[in-house]
Amino acid sequence: MICLPAHAARAIARLEHAGYETWAVGGCVRDGLMGRMPHDWDLCSAARPEQMKSVFADERVLDVGLRHGTLTVLTDDGPLEITTFRADGGYSDGRHPDSVRFVGSIEDDLARRDFTIGAMAWHPQRGLCDPYGGLDDLQDGILRAVGEPDARFREDALRILRGVRFAAQLGFTVEPQTAAAMRRQQALLSRIAAERVREELTGMLCGRFVQRALRDYADVLFAVLPELCPMYGCAQQNPHHLYDVWEHSLYTVGQVPAEPVLRWAALLHDCGKPCCKTVDASAVGHFYGHPAAGCALAEQLLRRLRFSNEQAAHILFLVEQHDRPLGENDKLLRRQLAKMGETRFRWLLSLKKGDAVGQGTHPAYIAELCETEARLNAVLEEDACLSLKQLAVDGRDMMTLGLRGPAVGEMLQALLEAVLDRQTANTRQALLELAKTRMEELK
Repeated sequence: MICLPAHAARAIARLEHAGYETWAVGGCVRDGLMGRMPHDWDLCSAARPEQMKSVFADERVLDVGLRHGTLTVLTDDGPLEITTFRADGGYSDGRHPDSVRFVGSIEDDLARRDFTIGAMAWHPQRGLCDPYGGLDDLQDGILRAVGEPDARFREDALRILRGVRFAAQLGFTVEPQTAAAMRRQQALLSRIAAERVREELTGMLCGRFVQRALRDYADVLFAVLPELCPMYGCAQQNPHHLYDVWEHSLYTVGQVPAEPVLRWAALLHDCGKPCCKTVDASAVGHFYGHPAAGCALAEQLLRRLRFSNEQAAHILFLVEQHDRPLGENDKLLRRQLAKMGETRFRWLLSLKKGDAVGQGTHPAYIAELCETEARLNAVLEEDACLSLKQLAVDGRDMMTLGLRGPAVGEMLQALLEAVLDRQTANTRQALLELAKTRMEELK
C-alpha cells in the first residue's frame, strides 16, 4: 500500500538487522495511504538513542533531540528522523512533555499521538499497524483524537489548531467529541508560542477547504486572533455587499491563490470595518477609513505573531491599498505598476478580484478587474520602461548636462514620468533633449 523510498527502507533494514524493530510512522504513513508524496519520512524504533548512534556510526547524524530519543540521520536523499518507542510524561507547560519514558512496542508509542490518522505505522514486510482505526477514519474523512480528546489537547494545545488545519487542508469532518474538546480547551492556546500559532494558521489559510474550516471554527480562531472577533456578524447594510464582514472575508480568502501573503491579506483586509461602521439616515452602512484602521489592527496582530518584516510589509500594503483603484486606463496603470512593481500589483489585483467575488452583488466589478489584468499583461509584453533602471539615461548623463546633487534624481524621476505618460520615447537622444528643455525652462 505504501512505497517506502530507498533511504527509509535502508534505514529500517539496518536497524532491524541489528535486532531493533522499526516502523515508518505519522504523517508520512497518512500521506502515503492517501496517495500523496510525503514531504519527509519519520521512523520509530525499539533501538535506544545510543544504539541508534551505533547503528549509524558511519553516517552523518544530528543528535540534538537525543534527550527525547530522537536522532536525525542525514542521507543524500533527505533527512530521516528516527525516534525510540516512547511514552510522554506530564505536560506542565501545555506544549512539551516534562519527561519521556522509552517503551517496548510500536502500539505503546502510537498511543501518545494526537489524531488517529497520524497514529498509524507502516513496515515493508509487516504492513500497517493501526490500533486506533486511523485507516477507517482516513477513508471516511474523519478527524478523531486518539483516546480521551480533552487529555490530548491539555497535553499540547497546539493540537487544537492542528485539528483546524487538517480540516482546512484535507476537508475532513472533526468527530463531535473531538470538536467539543477543542472548544473546551481553546483557552490553553494562550500558552503556545506565537511562532507555532502563526505556522499552524498559515497552513490552515492555505488549505483547499479553508472557507469551511473558518466558518466552522471561527470561535477557535478568535481565541488566537481576538482582533477579528468584531467582524463576526457585523452586518454591512450596503447594496454592494451580500454578506456580513466575516462571511465576506471567508469568501475572499477562498478566492485568492493559496499563497501565504495573499491569504493573510484576504483574511485581514476588512478587519477595520467594525470600528469604522456608520449608518446613514437611509439605514445604509458605510465604512469610511476602514483600510487605514484595518492596517493598524493588522500591524498589531502580525507583530504579535512574529511575522518577518518582509511578509508583514507585503500584507500591510495589501490591506491598506485593497480599496484603491489600480488604474482605469493604460497611463494610470503604468504609473501604478511603476510605483509598486509587478509582484505587488498582481497580488493586489488578485485580492481585489477575491474581494469582488466576496461581495456577491456586482459581477461587473470582476469583469472590470479582468480587463485590468489584460491591460497589465499587454503593458508587460511591451517591455515598457517602468523604473529608473530601465531608463535609457542615468545619473552620469545628467551630470554631463551639468546637474548635481538632488537635481540629478529629480530630473531622472521627471524623465521616467514622461516615459510612463508616453510624452517621450525611452531613447537616449529623446531623453537628453527633454532634459535639456526642462533645464532651460527652470532657468
